[in-house]
Amino acid sequence: MTSRRVIPLRWPAVVAVAVVGLVGLVAFTWPFFATGDVARDHGNDAPWFFAVLLALLAVVCLAEVTAGRLDAKTIAVLGVAAAAGGALRLLSAGTAGLEPMFFVVIVAGRVLGPGVGFVSGSLAVTTGALLTGGVGPWLPFQMICAGGIGLGAGLLPGRAGGRTERWSLAAYALATGLAFGVLMNLWFWPFLGTNAPSGMGFVPGAPLTENLGHYGLFYLATSLGWDVPRGVLNAVLVVVAGPALLRVFRRGARRAAFGTPVAFEPASGATAPAPGAAAPAPGAAAPGPQRLHGAENSR
Repeated sequence: MTSRRVIPLRWPAVVAVAVVGLVGLVAFTWPFFATGDVARDHGNDAPWFFAVLLALLAVVCLAEVTAGRLDAKTIAVLGVAAAAGGALRLLSAGTAGLEPMFFVVIVAGRVLGPGVGFVSGSLAVTTGALLTGGVGPWLPFQMICAGGIGLGAGLLPGRAGGRTERWSLAAYALATGLAFGVLMNLWFWPFLGTNAPSGMGFVPGAPLTENLGHYGLFYLATSLGWDVPRGVLNAVLVVVAGPALLRVFRRGARRAAFGTPVAFEPASGATAPAPGAAAPAPGAAAPGPQRLHGAENSR
């Protein structure tokens, strides 16, 4: 069976996610392109500006994932994914970089599609932050990173089921565990100033190659030891528990029957009135029971 997106990403959601991604890219990479004056005068405004803008774009994205409506089934799926991810983050709280939350986000994105993967990743981070008290200027950056991980999982090619899917998801979990740390350090690295280790700090207005070199040294010295355990843990979880969780999500998606049209038709044995027949008298018994067509697909 080929992999398909249970909840497709329609064009309004594509536009919303693209705008969020563009804003996120600017918010993460501005130190490498801003002039010295801009970095000194407005650098500290970037996290707060991005927090407000991301909140607004997240609302738009959430509204557009299902082309303008969130039915009960989609809300339930998002709630389960966000609650599971938040609970896993509560267990570890990022200790030694171990964050099994991304395992759930990756599986949800793979099964349910990139749109739901993006929103579930963002909501899982938010839920975990509320549970652990980790709300701060870093939260919008975590939301965009976790949402991007879920989005990418939904865009992965390949067939559903089998070892190929399991190992490709494991490799993706390992790579995104490292990428999460690479990006997240950028939200605070430009503001370390003299607190940064020698030769590893941000230099406003310096050439791109110089700041990239400084940041590369900073990442290797301070973050790589935390990011490797995160990636390895989630890759192991995908290999060990991934098949079971994939089956759970796919079974739930089949029962929810996303996108199945609902129509009514007469029950078996009911006959239509003959042409020209009189309408039933008031108080008369109603015609045979109606059957909800398409309900079989949700079982």
